[in-house]
Amino acid sequence: MKQIIGGRPPPASAEVRFLVVGEESAGQRLDNFLIRVLKGVPKTHVYRIIRSGEVRVNKGRAGADTRVEEGDVVRVPPVRIADSVAAKADKPAPPREFPILLEDDHVLAIDKPAGVAVHGGSGVSFGVIEQLRQARPAAKLLELVHRLDRETSGILLVAKKRSALTKLQEQFRDRETGKTYLALVTGAWPASKKVIDQPLHKYLQADGERRVKVVAKDDPDGMRAISVVKVQEKLQGFTLLEVTIKTGRTHQIRVHLASAGHPIAGDDKYGDFELNKVLGKQGLKRMFLHAWRLQFDHPATAERVALLAPLPLELQNFIDHARLPTAPV
Repeated sequence: MKQIIGGRPPPASAEVRFLVVGEESAGQRLDNFLIRVLKGVPKTHVYRIIRSGEVRVNKGRAGADTRVEEGDVVRVPPVRIADSVAAKADKPAPPREFPILLEDDHVLAIDKPAGVAVHGGSGVSFGVIEQLRQARPAAKLLELVHRLDRETSGILLVAKKRSALTKLQEQFRDRETGKTYLALVTGAWPASKKVIDQPLHKYLQADGERRVKVVAKDDPDGMRAISVVKVQEKLQGFTLLEVTIKTGRTHQIRVHLASAGHPIAGDDKYGDFELNKVLGKQGLKRMFLHAWRLQFDHPATAERVALLAPLPLELQNFIDHARLPTAPV
């Protein structure tokens, strides 16, 4: 059985299938292609069937990093998913549009609200990309260019063409984009501390939750992470920072700022938990981290694009409150 694979995944199957790569998937890595089309199948299993040689591209063995092209035939062995996962897959994400900062034939930039994951997984049935696809059934391609934490608001790029996705991801990988966040931290940030260059290491807690910590520069598990910090405004008991990241590590800003003794207000992983309870009563019920500014070269015209997403109302209101000289800390 052959299926054309474009922007929508086929159902899980207990029989061998032959998938014909569509135009929208051309240029994608084989592992990412399979992870996308085999919804509900664990990533570890996807890599296992690739390593075993059960996955074939045009009848030949292929590695996880093999790039598939339009018209390629991908053989997929029988795979099964749990009934609970299959049941969720049968329930499509509710269609939803998000505030648009920029849109043309190549790219869509939205202002993501806090509390919404960018994609389904890790206990979340759906995210921004699944909702966008449901809201735009005629779209040939909608793929995330990069990611934001669930509780982080702000600029999120979505590619509408495979060529745009490749070019934009190359810019992110080669650090050719400018990504600046607004973060409200506790206490008075020292103006002299402008660069944080500390390696980070991802690990799992006993309950399986993912966390990140600063490690020594010679730690073999450490990944170099660089954050450039600028004080935008000093407030009563807080400092509003502009943080430009030169590397895109998981939880980078949150961990870097917390390691400096100034955690982000409202951060439920690395913050001051007792203070967060107080802040919640004062109206700050989320983490104060916002993807504020993004610069990149347009994938079609090569012109430099500069996007700006203003602070969400709930964050702006808290800033206005913190400016009052009698604001409690």
